[in-house]
Amino acid sequence: MPCRLPDFPQELRCGKVERPLNPDDVTGKKIDIQYVILPSQDKNKLQDAIFLLAGGPGQSAINVASFGQAILSRLNKRRDIVFVDQRGTGRSASLACPEVENAADVENEDQILKKTETCLARLKKLPYGDLRFFSTSIAVQDLEAVRKQQGYDKINLVGASYGTRVGLEYMRQFPQSVKRVVLDGVVPPDMSLPSGDVQAALDGVFADCAKQTSCNASYPDMAIRWQQLLASMPKQISVTHPRLGTPLKFEMQRDLLLSLVHKTLYTSTTTGALPYAITQAEHGDFQALITLSGATNLPGPGAINYGMHFSVWCSEAFSRPLPPAKDEFEKMMNHMYEQTCKNWPRATIPPEFFTIPPAQSPVLLLSGGIDPVTPIRHGAAVAKALGTNAIHVTLNNAGHGLMAQGCVRDVVYRFLSGKQDSDALKIDSSCVRPIPRPLAWKPLQESKDQQP
Repeated sequence: MPCRLPDFPQELRCGKVERPLNPDDVTGKKIDIQYVILPSQDKNKLQDAIFLLAGGPGQSAINVASFGQAILSRLNKRRDIVFVDQRGTGRSASLACPEVENAADVENEDQILKKTETCLARLKKLPYGDLRFFSTSIAVQDLEAVRKQQGYDKINLVGASYGTRVGLEYMRQFPQSVKRVVLDGVVPPDMSLPSGDVQAALDGVFADCAKQTSCNASYPDMAIRWQQLLASMPKQISVTHPRLGTPLKFEMQRDLLLSLVHKTLYTSTTTGALPYAITQAEHGDFQALITLSGATNLPGPGAINYGMHFSVWCSEAFSRPLPPAKDEFEKMMNHMYEQTCKNWPRATIPPEFFTIPPAQSPVLLLSGGIDPVTPIRHGAAVAKALGTNAIHVTLNNAGHGLMAQGCVRDVVYRFLSGKQDSDALKIDSSCVRPIPRPLAWKPLQESKDQQP
């Protein structure tokens, strides 16, 4: 039916498909899977619609529709773009945890865990509160139901971050329904938790700083000083709340410090300011690090529904034993999820979920070399498993997510719009030229001879 969204001046189409909560009990409890279609206005409209698969896990595809339109606007001329709220997110049986998502303060693990437990108790009381049925494998069956309801033939999938795992699972279960796939920031099905490459990303920041004359002069011996800062925890700190402008006092613990740095490593913009922020923290001023991490930000369009987030990770990451932590970031992340997932209901994950069959349709994979969560090695391993129908485009100095980088959007357009599969597999990605690593940020200094 016709509908409107705040970010779109034009009329859209909204729909829903009723789905069983438990796919093995079709007569049991039902949930509505809601979706929004940005329709093509072309008289020669093509039937291979594009489905945007949101990240997280826990993001609402409908809430990030304006981002999807910006990235895929040229393709929208002749194709519908479809935004399906995955079960547990947005308008589809939401598993939001406002206790966690709307936190105004910087909180430690114990505080977050208490709020998560409160949320879990509340979610269990919902009509759809059996959280064992919010896995990726079940969610892709909802996507297929939307495709059938709309009468699309083969569809294109564009997945970002966790959405790449959704795309891989949809390809595995419904290869006959897929025309082409774009996977930006690849999350393989066998990836346990998003912490295996954080230390490598941080080491890269320190190593690069040591090579830059200016950075090394301002921030020498970063790796050593970072370890000294970690060893000095815990300590009581006082800052100004970045958003509210009010005093904010709390105990900075070791795991909390690791978590703030982890968040800051996601984008190249904030990564460039890490040497400054860590140096300031050494001197007792944590203002820059807290601001860069976004820890006190209000939820935006890309906010996570944490009930769905934990339903996915607790089921899929813990269906097999976690590998031993090889560094402090992994130890911190493993412990946090182990505590949260201890009592969280878990879906049954089929063994086939962890396999990647050879792709029957062209797949474009995108990876950033300084991405702390989905690095190039993940994309390379998945591309190898997918076989000859996979193309892997990399940017060594890009962070998490490539579609907004340089000409990558144009490469995606040409890949998805190529008339034949052979055209898609031969796309020229040479325009994706190397970009420099982000320079270390330094505060502006007034010149000594500057006139007052």
